[in-house]
Amino acid sequence: MTSVWPQGADGVLVLPSGRSVRGRGLRHGEPGAGGALPAFGVYLLGKAPPEPVWEYRWVRWPDFRLPADRAGFAAVLREVWERCAAERVEVACGGGYGRTGTALACLAVLDGVPPSAAVTYVRRHYAARAVETPWQRRFVARFAA
Repeated sequence: MTSVWPQGADGVLVLPSGRSVRGRGLRHGEPGAGGALPAFGVYLLGKAPPEPVWEYRWVRWPDFRLPADRAGFAAVLREVWERCAAERVEVACGGGYGRTGTALACLAVLDGVPPSAAVTYVRRHYAARAVETPWQRRFVARFAA
């Protein structure tokens, strides 16, 4: 079993339950955080990503939009929530703010944060620029655990 991300590492969001997940922008360099690689990744992109050496899921999600398959996205996010309790899991898009922030806010909802407070939680604990568009904010507000 792989250890989780260390608290305080770049891009790591610690959820209220203590689970941790790393968000990142794929355009910002290599995936290693202090030499650590993810055990599982979720990539939120308009087209399939290059295959990493670790297990991953691709969610088709064009930039500045919403996921193409919302039910599929919810299922992948539940897997992220389960696995991030004991494994290094990352969620990433191109820049690491819009799609990644939206997914992290939805993950916070799964972890018990009220949908109306999830964007604020992620902006405070992950990145102030997270969740970039009004429709992404509405998506989070309507996301049901």
